[in-house]
Amino acid sequence: MQTDPPLGPANDLIGGQPPEAPGPDAPRPQPRRATARFMLSHPLHILSLGFGSGLSRIAPGTMGTLFAWASFAVLSRYLTVVEWAVLIVVGFVAGIAICDFTAKRLNVADPSQVVWDEIIAFWLVLLMVTPVTLTGQFWAFVVFRFFDMVKPPPIGYFDRRLKGGFGIMFDDLVAAFFTLLVIALWRMSV
Repeated sequence: MQTDPPLGPANDLIGGQPPEAPGPDAPRPQPRRATARFMLSHPLHILSLGFGSGLSRIAPGTMGTLFAWASFAVLSRYLTVVEWAVLIVVGFVAGIAICDFTAKRLNVADPSQVVWDEIIAFWLVLLMVTPVTLTGQFWAFVVFRFFDMVKPPPIGYFDRRLKGGFGIMFDDLVAAFFTLLVIALWRMSV
């Protein structure tokens, strides 16, 4: 006698029994690599992957930050400081759900290809240091990338402890704070 294959989640509720949680020995879903096809499969992936900048096989976080820098230069022609502030706050709050959505689809807690966190954090840095020369923006980029890659305390602590979309977004916000602190200290010393 042949049995029919399960129909899916609704089939698990037949007989009023909730689906069983997978045991500790159950195989975990395999991590996926983000591709252009994956990115185009959902609009939220386009945002979380930084409009493709996170798809770089070499330093996707750096590419996302470079995208943030270039897009800041373009959008600054059209946005006021208040509009930038609103965009960054909304981008951070929405980024929690956006990054979490893509991370879950990739089966990775904090995928390196998800760069929306770098974009929002570096926009904040650039907004706070403007007006500044191109050289000043470059040094802001270098300092931010240092904090984001090395993750010295407490950034590394938050990176390890906070999970989900909030964790993905928050450690970059802390990296932005330390970047701004270094720039403020440097400006006071000269």
